[in-house]
Amino acid sequence: MSNKKGVYIHIPFCKTICSYCDFCKTFYNERWVKKYLLKLKDEIEDIYMNEEIDTIYIGGGTPSVLNPKRLEELFLIIKLFNTPHLKEFTFECNLNDLSKELLEFLKQNGVNRLSIGVQSFNSEKLKYMGRNHDFIIAKEKINLCRQMGFSNINIDFIYGFSCEDVKIMKKDLYQILKLKPDHISTYSLIIEDNTLLKIKDYKRIDEDLDADMYEEIKNILKKKHYNHYEISNFALKGKESIHNLKYWHNEEYYGFGLSASGYVDKIRYTNTLSLTKYLNGEISSKKEILSMKDIMDNHVMLGLRLTKGINIEEFFQIFKVKLENVYPIKPLIKNNDLIVKKGNIFINPDKLYIMNEILLKMI
Repeated sequence: MSNKKGVYIHIPFCKTICSYCDFCKTFYNERWVKKYLLKLKDEIEDIYMNEEIDTIYIGGGTPSVLNPKRLEELFLIIKLFNTPHLKEFTFECNLNDLSKELLEFLKQNGVNRLSIGVQSFNSEKLKYMGRNHDFIIAKEKINLCRQMGFSNINIDFIYGFSCEDVKIMKKDLYQILKLKPDHISTYSLIIEDNTLLKIKDYKRIDEDLDADMYEEIKNILKKKHYNHYEISNFALKGKESIHNLKYWHNEEYYGFGLSASGYVDKIRYTNTLSLTKYLNGEISSKKEILSMKDIMDNHVMLGLRLTKGINIEEFFQIFKVKLENVYPIKPLIKNNDLIVKKGNIFINPDKLYIMNEILLKMI
């Protein structure tokens, strides 16, 4: 765990809107982008207290959609952060945006991790998603990233479409693996409100098939030497996401930009979802001062997403109370929902799929 904060920056602009995406986003508009970056700079100057930052994550939307001039403006803003020992700097990219010029710029400006939203190579799934890439394009782009010196690449993978069964999912995943990513984030399709799939009343697969796919993904990636370190995330040795681990360790981080969330000085906050309000300087949407019990609950809920779970002694050192005196862990251990091993308590690997049910029993 780190005592230094992380920074998340949200860039909400996209060239196209994917059918499944419920993240805060809007179509690219040069005039809006210019104003947005000015307001982003104002927000950071107003809120950031010059603490040392050791991770930065730029997400979206599609950060790679920014043109060279706007990228330069964004990275000038990033220089506001105090980063003498920056461990990880992630930049989210769309495959179609990757170019030698973009990668060279990112490399020169300290980015050392790329997160690429491939999602799938199955033509039927891509049609439902509104995506238009193929394996040959992806292989060329990933090879270019490697040639430009990027040795830490995450690829996103989505499964659970109605056109999909376990066999189709496995073929799709094996295609992803041919790209030799260092990290894979897997997502079961959720039909979120205000998405095109929801509007079209799209039906996803049933829970039993979803669970079978999840188990198959775990088995395949384990055989390929990926460490299943968080419920949805798999990494080669040493390639776990340092920034995302801050969330799961319940550490503090800043969130800047439209819809961004942060956790600083016992306050959890979320910025407005309205681009109009953000551009008018009405940035904050929700702030919550957390009690010690709130912080404790978050520590448990987030920590149990990790396959190694929560260190029992560390919990006591932080909160000065025994875990078993606050939460009903004994019956959950007795019925094999939770396992205690080597000083850690974690969800039974065979029951990760029903993690939410187990958490509800605890909290």
